[in-house]
Amino acid sequence: MTSPGRTERLVLPGVLTAEQAAQTVAGIAAVQREDGAIPWFRGHHLDPWDHVEAAMALDAAGEHERAEAAYRWLARHQNPDGSWYAAYADGDAAEPADRGRESNFVAYVAVGAWHHYLSTGDDAFLDRLWPTVYAAVEFVLGLQQPGGQIGWKREADGAPVADALLTGSSSVHQALRCALAIAEQREEPQPDWELAAGCLRHAIRHHPERFLDKGRYSMDWYYPVLGGALTGAAAKERVFGPDWDRFVVPGLGVRCVDPNPWVTGGESCELALTLWAMGESDRAVEILRWIQHLRADDGLYWTGYVYEDEAIWPEERTTWTAGSLLLAAAALGGDEATTTVFAGERLPRGLEPDCC
Repeated sequence: MTSPGRTERLVLPGVLTAEQAAQTVAGIAAVQREDGAIPWFRGHHLDPWDHVEAAMALDAAGEHERAEAAYRWLARHQNPDGSWYAAYADGDAAEPADRGRESNFVAYVAVGAWHHYLSTGDDAFLDRLWPTVYAAVEFVLGLQQPGGQIGWKREADGAPVADALLTGSSSVHQALRCALAIAEQREEPQPDWELAAGCLRHAIRHHPERFLDKGRYSMDWYYPVLGGALTGAAAKERVFGPDWDRFVVPGLGVRCVDPNPWVTGGESCELALTLWAMGESDRAVEILRWIQHLRADDGLYWTGYVYEDEAIWPEERTTWTAGSLLLAAAALGGDEATTTVFAGERLPRGLEPDCC
């Protein structure tokens, strides 16, 4: 089991003790396959985005070898076009469960790679993973639309889906900035990526009509802030506007979908990260305290809770829910790698061209 001595940085009063953090890390590690894959839970599928989220949590807890194994899994199983499939049965690369290739799933490797480098200072790792990150970013930018937004995915037959998701594009925005940071570290400028990031940010900030209307999902509410496209007064106006009361359930957490009476650990932790990035740490800690009712005996977290029925649902304890909790705790605890990739002050912004 992970030693509590490695998780002191994750301690938050009322949220996690060092022993509880170590138990949560051990729960993620127990799900990880020997080849490095991290499915949602054993017997369920792996998707590349949540695989990276769990790997980042392992790095935040000092489990760098396990995290690197997760990135090696991605490098070994990247498709020739730079993508990964949307789902793999139990993390088995030979068993794709969904052959669609989603842009934000593919892009997130850049966030994880930069986080791992900042956690370890391992230049050799960055050199090895650079071709993987480069190919992934090029795949994603092949789906960028003239208005800057990123098309959702390529279907199994390769057909592009031009419709863009605000949450997905916001996540891609964060990933592009991390990819640019990697390129700067390697002294390999990528001006096309800079323009792409700027045009995407402009679309997120000023052109909601370029995205599918998914406003009933809480992620569309906070992700433009979490992904770094909205900052300062614009971020606070969005987060503390009318959607706060629509999605935040005091004492329980954050709804996934309005009007469903269902709070989820993942969305709650992501909102906590968002609040921390806005300088609202007290509110962030409060939300993390609320969702401790989702903590299971093994240190993992139930995905959600239907409060009208007082029922855990779905009955699954996912690595990415636990991972998002650990990353929020790491940010609030001042872990440098985590604060860098989620606060974004030290990430390149890209160039916002006039044509967007």
